[in-house]
Amino acid sequence: MKRGTTATYLAGFLQGSAFVLIPALGPTLRQAPYHLSNTVYGLLYAPEIIGAIIAALAAGTLHKRLGSNGLFRLGALFNAAAMALLVAAYFLRGPSVVISLLFETLMLGIGFGLTNASINRAASLLFAGTAAAAVTLLNAVIGAATAISPMILVGFQHALIWSVWPCLLFALWLFILAFPQVNDDERELGGLSAWRKTMIPFAVAVLIYAVCEGSFGSWANILISVNRKLPPADGAFALSLFWGGMTMARFILGAIPDTILPRRVVLLLAPIGMAACFLIAPHLQSAAGLISIFAAAGFACGIYYPYTMAYGIASHGKEGTQMAGLLVGALMIGEGLGSFGLGPLQQVISLGTIYSLSAIWSVPLFFLAWHISRKPQND
Repeated sequence: MKRGTTATYLAGFLQGSAFVLIPALGPTLRQAPYHLSNTVYGLLYAPEIIGAIIAALAAGTLHKRLGSNGLFRLGALFNAAAMALLVAAYFLRGPSVVISLLFETLMLGIGFGLTNASINRAASLLFAGTAAAAVTLLNAVIGAATAISPMILVGFQHALIWSVWPCLLFALWLFILAFPQVNDDERELGGLSAWRKTMIPFAVAVLIYAVCEGSFGSWANILISVNRKLPPADGAFALSLFWGGMTMARFILGAIPDTILPRRVVLLLAPIGMAACFLIAPHLQSAAGLISIFAAAGFACGIYYPYTMAYGIASHGKEGTQMAGLLVGALMIGEGLGSFGLGPLQQVISLGTIYSLSAIWSVPLFFLAWHISRKPQND
């Protein structure tokens, strides 16, 4: 096993586990003793946008100054701080809970941006001959963690208290600092000199995709357990299967050689699948139907982001960390818009109508996928 492999993929698991905690806690935060409204719950994702922007702007410059190891460790420390704040929120009441959670999502946004920029770049270096598959596998690990983490959270919530899981994640983020990192002697461009206009289509594609992912992932639980008044366990299960479907897509489709199933074809089909799920979900009433459609939505979403990341890094080799940071930032901004934006929007139109209209996103996603994959890539 190459140096840095454990740290890279373990960090991916921890990142996925931490990222999904606020969506998984949605029903809990809306009940006693927290009583968060839809608007306040949606507001929790706003600091993630700020943190993601900071990370996206800083990743390339920090890599140039601190190196890949320094960037990785800084991201891990921000994630550890986020988990500590989430644990603190369990013991707080009133406005202090909201303040703690807002700082938690800010730290998580910065940590997510820095860590993901670092490990996506590291994965492409670990397996340089099959960078796209390595990046896809890393994101499959992240997706697997997002599928498992809500179930672990619920398990601790029933057996003990929910704050045990973020407390363990806090300890693991500190523990991972002891692992050796990827050898990265390649000099990269960073800062303003590393920005390229050719990065924009990749960033726009990821941003729009992430709006769709956030719309599914952050509101599946609410649609099922609040709007449909089905048991909260069904909402948690649907959320897990959404991330599980995403993980399956990355493991299965990512493992198929390009000569058998061209990556470009899969990338072009993904927006069509997402549109179909957006159109079908509002018309379903049963738990089985809703759980199935969110699992299908996860599968449809699974490949778009890692393939765009792989295409982006491959076409910007000298600015790899900057490219990865930009796409991670775009992912977080889109996630924030899909999560935060849907809260106040429901004061005007229903969540079902929002889902139906969201099918329109598939049009720009399709044409951007066609644009970024049309040129032969180095990988």
